[in-house]
Amino acid sequence: MGADPRRRNAPLRHKRPSTFNEQRPRLNRRVRALSIGIATMLVILGFRAFQIQVLQSPHLQRIAAAQLRQTITVPALRGGIYDRNGAVLALSVPTKMVIADNFQITDPVGEAAALSPLVGIPVSTLEPMLQRHSGYVVLRTHLPTGPAATIARDNFPGITMVDTSQRVVPNGSLANSVIGLVNAQGVGAAGLEYQYQKSLAGSTGIETLLETPFGVQLPQGGVVHQRASVPGTGLELTLDEPLQYVTEQALGAQMLAKNAVSGEAIVMDTRTGQILAMANLVNTKTAKSAGAVPVPIIGNPDPSLKGIAQAQNNLSVTQTYLPGSVFKLVTFSAALQAGLVSPKQVFSVPDYVAVDGHTFHDAEPHPLQHLSATQILSQSSNIGTYEIANSVGESRLLAQVQQLGFGQATALHFPGESGGLLMNAAGWSPTDIVDLPIGQVDATTVLQVLDAYNAVANNGIFTQPSLVRSTVSANGTISKVNAGVSHRVLTPNVAQTITAMLEEVVASGTGTKAAIPGYLIAGKTGTSQIPTPGKASFITGAYDASFVGFAPANHPVLSAIVVLQRPTPDIFGATNAAPVFSKIMKYALHRYGIPTSPGGSGAQTNAARFNAAQDLT
Repeated sequence: MGADPRRRNAPLRHKRPSTFNEQRPRLNRRVRALSIGIATMLVILGFRAFQIQVLQSPHLQRIAAAQLRQTITVPALRGGIYDRNGAVLALSVPTKMVIADNFQITDPVGEAAALSPLVGIPVSTLEPMLQRHSGYVVLRTHLPTGPAATIARDNFPGITMVDTSQRVVPNGSLANSVIGLVNAQGVGAAGLEYQYQKSLAGSTGIETLLETPFGVQLPQGGVVHQRASVPGTGLELTLDEPLQYVTEQALGAQMLAKNAVSGEAIVMDTRTGQILAMANLVNTKTAKSAGAVPVPIIGNPDPSLKGIAQAQNNLSVTQTYLPGSVFKLVTFSAALQAGLVSPKQVFSVPDYVAVDGHTFHDAEPHPLQHLSATQILSQSSNIGTYEIANSVGESRLLAQVQQLGFGQATALHFPGESGGLLMNAAGWSPTDIVDLPIGQVDATTVLQVLDAYNAVANNGIFTQPSLVRSTVSANGTISKVNAGVSHRVLTPNVAQTITAMLEEVVASGTGTKAAIPGYLIAGKTGTSQIPTPGKASFITGAYDASFVGFAPANHPVLSAIVVLQRPTPDIFGATNAAPVFSKIMKYALHRYGIPTSPGGSGAQTNAARFNAAQDLT
């Protein structure tokens, strides 16, 4: 269809352009909107600037500062360990860790040559270390403070130092099984170092340094914040360094001579229970050849005693053993306490007895003997002891075992300490009336045996043993440690009666090799079988040899015990342990100026005079 003729013939209409005045309202609206938008943006930006510069300024400043600050830990100097006379047994000395930032070192060859004599590293080794582009290379962990001061003064490029400390034991391995050790991080890992870690370690401090994110210290950027470290508290032990040395030497020499696998020896102040020496040694050669369970050692063997090394553990308190005849103290003290026997009472002692289908005998065959109670103890007759134990009975025997401290951990609370393994009424068998009195049932620690005999020496008073007698603050202040609680376990009369009987053991019985010229010695020998681990049997040919006693017997001042594990070919306590006791005790008596005791009231007067004039504590 065609176009509408009416529209085709209609005249064209042209729109008239609007004037400026007509467009002004629209422009004004746009300008206002734009102004409002700009103003809003300015307000937002202003608020944001206010927020950043005012409200968030402290927080942002802390973030910025944190990027330029490096906080380092300042280790505390570990407390020292000293003997009873102040001799150093273990001490931490300040050192420096030397660190190289290789990105700041422009002349590694020249710097290596200058730095080598100060850090003790050959130039050929040091130069590649300074060229290793890691930004952090430890050159020396423990540098003495003298060379460290020289390095700080000469301002070597790229070299920084951090405070460290090094544990020093000036006496080599002496008493290490008691003192223990610290690990690579300086934390106590064994012994007293572990037990007293918290007090010895002190508390660390902090230092904040200004440096770039790349670790470059800023000019004028010294320490901006510091919290000083607090040195640890030291320990003054009851140990006597010279006596400890003599004890270890005497024990180690006998272990070599008798091919013993290991050995323990302890010397104690009878009145206070303070341990003056505590040795725990291992014969590395014999232990290996005997096929025994290896005992971990600390460090290298003693060069003066080839093959003898410190046991890693304090075997005197962590290892149990069947004590053998030294355990007869339980039977005799129980019988005397109950009034069932007197020292001169005579018993008919056969060669052997049969109990519940088992045969028990004395160490050597003999015809029927008529022995007094004192002779039964001095000759260590198993059958005679059984006869006395049979009159005491099961319940009183079991009670006396605990009364004398067996089956209980001591007041030392030493890491890994054992309380022992005791027979009880529920597990009692008919043969225990023979085995228990002669020390072949209850497993005890060496220290427990000494504690029991020390109670006899202390007139019936059981005194808790101790190894630490004082703490030493960083400024040198010494604070005494409270003594352990004492309690009576034997009447004075029983203690004195047993002492007289034990004197006969050394005077004419099995303990003659423990004698010391000029002194009255009381003590007991012991020889016991070693059980097979995990089995109800004993290791063929394996024995523990013991001697325990005190001196002077008429006025006891010192007590001691010596135990050798698996001596060969001679197995007896009389010939293995007693001679070591004599050597150690002789030195100790002379060291402390203990008067001789030829016997009678004169010796007691002299000893009493000494006791009033000099206190071992």
